[in-house]
Amino acid sequence: MLKMRLYFLSIWSILDPIYYLFTRLTYLEDCDKERNVFRIRLTRYRGRDVLLSDGTYVKKNDLLIKIHLHNVRLMKEMHGLDSETKKGRLIFTHVRSGLPSLAEYVKEHPNSNEIKGVIGITMLHKGCNRLGFETFPIKNRIYKLIKQIVFIPMYCLSVSKISSKSLKRPPKYLFMSKKTLLGQYLQKG
Repeated sequence: MLKMRLYFLSIWSILDPIYYLFTRLTYLEDCDKERNVFRIRLTRYRGRDVLLSDGTYVKKNDLLIKIHLHNVRLMKEMHGLDSETKKGRLIFTHVRSGLPSLAEYVKEHPNSNEIKGVIGITMLHKGCNRLGFETFPIKNRIYKLIKQIVFIPMYCLSVSKISSKSLKRPPKYLFMSKKTLLGQYLQKG
């Protein structure tokens, strides 16, 4: 099983640059110029209207920063970890350490006044609220199914023990308003 995971991870490592190219993603650069775990792009929201806890109202065509985690990089780092708790902490730590760079990016972006916040989609939403994210269900059943199918191989590579219950976990939208992002993560200098 371990050999198979390494084989799929190698294939994924080869395909990832192609995926990156076609999705118009860009890297967020840290202050020391190391690439962090986020790959991002500016996007127009296409889902149902969402009211965030700080009063930010996100509606169709609002401008958001879409975040993607650099999953191949994370999986390579998780390779030697022996527990799901350690893997979860690794992801949590990477996301938390990347948010200040994301806040700076949003603040300095030419369209900063229009940007409502950050959006992502994940199956791993446990603990997201501690980082300032809010989760919302994906209402479009077809889109949710497509995302679930896309996430299954990634999920299977990242966990030690696969259960049918965990595979049925629905992906969710993650939102963070610009107000929350800048308030919690903008470096006060």
